[in-house]
Amino acid sequence: MTLKPLIPAPLDPDFQPLSLFNQQYLAAARAAGPTVPLVIGLEREGGLLSRYETEVAALVDGDTLFYVERIVKFLLWARGGWRIYVGGPAAIGEYIQASYSATGTRQFDVDLMTRVYEQPFTVVVTTAGAVPPEKSVNVILGGHLDGCRIGFDLGASDYKVAAVQAGQVVYSDEFPWDPKVQADPEYHYRHLSAGIKKAAAHLPRVDAIGGSSAGVIVNNQFMVASLLRAVPPEHFDRAKNIFLRIRDEWQVPLEVANDGDVTALAGAMSLTTQGLLGIAMGSSEAVGYLNPAGGMTGWLNELAFAPVDAHPRAAADEWSGDSGVGVMYFSQQAVNKLLPAAGISLPADLDLPGRLKAVQQLMAQNDPRAARIYETIGVYFGYAIALYAGFYEFDGLLILGRVTTGQGGEVVLAKAREVLLAEFPALAAKIQMHVPDEKSKRVGQAVAAASLPPLKP
Repeated sequence: MTLKPLIPAPLDPDFQPLSLFNQQYLAAARAAGPTVPLVIGLEREGGLLSRYETEVAALVDGDTLFYVERIVKFLLWARGGWRIYVGGPAAIGEYIQASYSATGTRQFDVDLMTRVYEQPFTVVVTTAGAVPPEKSVNVILGGHLDGCRIGFDLGASDYKVAAVQAGQVVYSDEFPWDPKVQADPEYHYRHLSAGIKKAAAHLPRVDAIGGSSAGVIVNNQFMVASLLRAVPPEHFDRAKNIFLRIRDEWQVPLEVANDGDVTALAGAMSLTTQGLLGIAMGSSEAVGYLNPAGGMTGWLNELAFAPVDAHPRAAADEWSGDSGVGVMYFSQQAVNKLLPAAGISLPADLDLPGRLKAVQQLMAQNDPRAARIYETIGVYFGYAIALYAGFYEFDGLLILGRVTTGQGGEVVLAKAREVLLAEFPALAAKIQMHVPDEKSKRVGQAVAAASLPPLKP
């Protein structure tokens, strides 16, 4: 299927928005004759189950298999699950079953979901009518600003801390680190502990600690995290329990949530919008979601691994090995990926944060090459917003993270709005984009994280 975006990506002419592919596939399937229903169910912890309903062409072809596989991939990282029900034509279910197996093309996803949910990963091939009913949760978290609190936010290139007293920030700062290459989990613990102690020095006491971190976190424990990629399996339990160690040492309530969820929480604390998707573009793409009732769903929201580009030769993520996924389009890696096409040469030993900083400096000097990088990311983002709207119900979109800092962030949003107006005018009229001020972009998550735990009664 050939896609012709109305707004092409300046530095990536091969970009094929998955949102357009899905739209055109469904139109072609309906035009070809009666379609058949397809229901995908994802079961996760405690028997919770989410459903996604769509339709496919009666004749299963390559476009159909691609359409369904990319939806399954998106749902798996958006909502999470250890068991997938594929209700529809058997040929589709069997294809997904083979792909999402220990020897299939999606072995990475199978391994990660097995670790997250500590259950053998399974794909069930069934009919649309046999997929179990939805079973969901709506959890209200955070917003507690009483007492003396410490919040932290752990990213791949820096970590941030904040001291909050009676709802007022009395101290905040950020510190560089390089956790992804550290095999000893004591490195991670020492840095986090040092940051908490610095924040505590600005408070008369510490009543609670809240945290935000990249990765999958369940019951205040790391299940999977790129920050711990270098930690060998025999030491992972020590790394997994870092937050519990901090809690026991300080003897105060502690809650840690995924950084994307805290992004959404930060937006909810400053906006009146319900149904909010928060996206932080930093060392990775962090996403959080508050449903229209203002609650958290318990979904993974790890859209760094969710596809946005349908081109078969799209850039691949080095960790998952999959191509066209969000981290390569909405993070420091996206900026780095576009440097050659922009004609910008930087020292080979300059790390990703340094490369982003160099591009931001060029942007501040009105360098057109840097502007084209941000324009390209903006085109990516506009089409991705339309894709996300097919899986999440939201009216508000909160955008932050280091990639959106400075003039470049304004270009990203302007280009995204241009895409929405041209391709998806109904969404353009519905979705309101919100951008925090520069300081809040960098430390707002640490402050929101501080509000996570309620105080002891």
